[in-house]
Amino acid sequence: MVIFYYIIGAPVSGINNAMTSFLEGMEGSNAILLGLIIGLMMAFDMGGPVNKAAYAFATGTLVAGTGSMIMAAVMAAGMVPPLGLALATFLFADKFTTSEKEAGKAAIVLGISFITEGAIPFAAADPLRVIPSIMLGSAVTGALSMAFNATLSVPHGGIFVFFAVENWPLYILAILIGTVVSGLCVGILKKKVAN
Repeated sequence: MVIFYYIIGAPVSGINNAMTSFLEGMEGSNAILLGLIIGLMMAFDMGGPVNKAAYAFATGTLVAGTGSMIMAAVMAAGMVPPLGLALATFLFADKFTTSEKEAGKAAIVLGISFITEGAIPFAAADPLRVIPSIMLGSAVTGALSMAFNATLSVPHGGIFVFFAVENWPLYILAILIGTVVSGLCVGILKKKVAN
């Protein structure tokens, strides 16, 4: 615990603070670029420190009674990695093992619930193809969510909190487009598995 707190914790805290300061500096200047960067961060480590820095920044933009475009972009971008991989397992079934296809079914539930970690088994098995693919889809979704002026007034919940999304039809469209982008990229980049 002492090693974690003094040796590992301080640098990680510094990195998170630097990322938050960077994002705060962008707020309002270029919403679409900010959405793109947030999307990249949400998919980069799927629940790790970079993802959590984007999420913490977004929750800080929530003010009682009002929606946040940044929170909406973060949730949408965080839903895309598992959903994109689930789509890929259906469209490109010959490129996934039986266990990955089963994980793809679970990834649907995780994705619609805004649990980005549903993409981790796929990324662990093939990081060089999966991580760039999901980052691209999440970046597209984050940028589109901001471009569509979607806002979200709660910090979590996936489809179960769509009642709290302002401009929800275009918000759903942003998620669907990012899901297709990620799914197609994964399917194109992955090689067929040996039977």
